[in-house]
Amino acid sequence: MRPDPGARRPARFDRRGLLAAAAALPAAALLPGCSDGSRRRTGGPTTLRFQSLAWQQDSIKANKQLVAAWNKRHPDIQVQYVQGAWPTVHDQLLTSFEGGEAPDIIHDASDDLADFAYGGDLADLTSLLPHRLRRDIPQRSWDTGTFNGRIHGIPFLQEPRVLIANRTKLRRSGVRIPTPESPWTWEEFAEAAKRLTRGGNYGVAWPLKEPVSATLNLSLSTGGKVFHRGADGKVEVRFDAADQVVPRTIHEQVNVDRSAARTTLGMGGSDTLPGFFAGRYAMVPLGFSYRQQVAQQAPEGFDWTVLPAPRGDVRDQGVSPQTLSVAADCPYKEEAMAFIDFFLRPPGMVRLALGDWLLPTGQEALQDAALRADTYDWATGTALAGSLRSAPAQSVRGYPEWKDKIAAPGLQDYYSGAIDLDGLRERLVTDGNLVLARYQR
Repeated sequence: MRPDPGARRPARFDRRGLLAAAAALPAAALLPGCSDGSRRRTGGPTTLRFQSLAWQQDSIKANKQLVAAWNKRHPDIQVQYVQGAWPTVHDQLLTSFEGGEAPDIIHDASDDLADFAYGGDLADLTSLLPHRLRRDIPQRSWDTGTFNGRIHGIPFLQEPRVLIANRTKLRRSGVRIPTPESPWTWEEFAEAAKRLTRGGNYGVAWPLKEPVSATLNLSLSTGGKVFHRGADGKVEVRFDAADQVVPRTIHEQVNVDRSAARTTLGMGGSDTLPGFFAGRYAMVPLGFSYRQQVAQQAPEGFDWTVLPAPRGDVRDQGVSPQTLSVAADCPYKEEAMAFIDFFLRPPGMVRLALGDWLLPTGQEALQDAALRADTYDWATGTALAGSLRSAPAQSVRGYPEWKDKIAAPGLQDYYSGAIDLDGLRERLVTDGNLVLARYQR
């Protein structure tokens, strides 16, 4: 899970405190040198620097314990844990790569890797991958860290989008309760939201402070792609009928049906939870890890459940897993891979998944009983794992700029009713292709 910009969490998982602590670290700690001399003393052990973005208490604990276990067993190859931060990781890595001071082992997300992979900053791990690890993670997950046929990121944690719902309201409304085997269609979801809207309260709250990845990833279920790669390898943006189903559904819920709360469009997911607990919204589309906050913050007796996200013609959903990479200029790539293989053994993957309330990509870890329990609807998430696919934007150079400058403001204006569907298409396609063209010359 990446921290929610609008998060309001229990004190033990306070993001601001963690980031403040990270900010207080010396610059050298946040931008670890990668020069050979700084990591091997004469006659001493090889030292690899591992920058982790873990930020929740349980996740940080799991990361540090796995590093300590490695160091105890490998006195000649020591791993130094370095704390990074999700909000600043892209710019920090950009600076460290340019300055030749990148961490050896890099924790990031697959949708942040394209520019670094194509730019030669990340090592090609294809030939270094141990057979066990290569076999354990399915190809659909490997696709998320693959660029130009080469693996630059090892996907290890992933998060489906789900509906967190008020079970009492669902039962009273009489709507069909969807299951992973029989989810709602987008049409059924829209109808359910209307039936759940009553007494001044809404059927659904869409927290879309960051609308792009949610829209694109959910649109895979309707066949939406947005990005299309031609025979020459260049990518163009299109906004076809399949791409329009999800944004049109959200737009109509907010502006036509009035079954979705307009006030939540600018919120982060955590911001919607007080209203959800108070009965203002019957359902909130969120990442699977938000179950942790619901479990910890819900009032006593509040009855909630996790439902699968709606689907179109297929059950696919786009994801951008958390990844581990190795810096291209790290001189100890085999040692770094050995640590990653140790770190991502099934027991380790399970601990990391439980610490972040996410799903592991490894198939053996996914079979663990703790991740298939009915408690906190873990079983619902694991049932969705087979439908998770590479997010549409994974390998697109220039995607961060397209997202921030074109897609995010365009979708926000469309969802609020400030522009119509044609206006959104003009921005995404015409303006968007001008941005991507600069990266494909």
